[in-house]
Amino acid sequence: MAQRLVDSGVAGVVGHWNTGTSIPAARVYHDAGIAQVAPVATGHAYTKQGFDTSFRVMGHDDDGGQFAGQYAVNTLKAKRIAVIDDRTAFGQGLADEFIKSLDAQGVKIVDRQYVDDKTVDFSAVLTAIRSKNADLIFFGGVDSQAAPLARRIKQLGMKATLMGAGGFVSQTFLQLAQKEGEGVVALEPGLPVEQMPGGKAFEQAYQSRYHTHIELHAPFAYDATRVLVAAMEKADSVDPADYLPALRAISYSGVTGQIAFDKEGNLTSPSFTVYKVVDGKWQPQTVLGGAKSR
Repeated sequence: MAQRLVDSGVAGVVGHWNTGTSIPAARVYHDAGIAQVAPVATGHAYTKQGFDTSFRVMGHDDDGGQFAGQYAVNTLKAKRIAVIDDRTAFGQGLADEFIKSLDAQGVKIVDRQYVDDKTVDFSAVLTAIRSKNADLIFFGGVDSQAAPLARRIKQLGMKATLMGAGGFVSQTFLQLAQKEGEGVVALEPGLPVEQMPGGKAFEQAYQSRYHTHIELHAPFAYDATRVLVAAMEKADSVDPADYLPALRAISYSGVTGQIAFDKEGNLTSPSFTVYKVVDGKWQPQTVLGGAKSR
């Protein structure tokens, strides 16, 4: 897909969907000298490839994993933590960062289990974890797997809290998990929509246009597009050679907040929000990071 876009003569790209797809695409765009602004890819590896054409508009998993680990220990008061990941670049990388955060706090996990990104039956890994008396299970993966995982935890009578950090907070999770999703905790990049500078207006416009609730990532995709356009407008050119310097130096007031990039192309001063399923809805609990933490 990336090569097809390059061959078609695009001036810039917003994408791709996640870390696993964005990493290989980044080299194609770099070799062509085209900017890639990722709205969702949170794996730090995406911007650690040394490509000056790669950017992201949400915080990466090194920060997210650190905050998640601190929240698990300091707020949730977890003592016996088990970790499961889906072996993808996103899920495994996130789990690794979560464990690093625990290590820095002197907390050792009681078990680590692995699945693949197609697993829907978590009985085997949960049976192993149950024998370790875990009080919190951290899953590096996405909503479509987190939901059956949450259901199986409850069905097995386990008392452990399920926690994630990226990829959980969606209507898909709530629909698939049903009542067993209650109490699940997840940290996601960015502010809650209602706290975003342009969040309420964006949500109203989105619902008016598409007649459905916005998913969490929609404002980031919008901002990724707008910041790319803003750089082109600033340079008065759609030629990447002209607008890339403007993009690297930009400070843009977006729907999600202020957007500026560090030397790797990461968002400076990223915020993260902890959500919890309460009465069948994702409810914001607290905001971590942001300008106040830098």
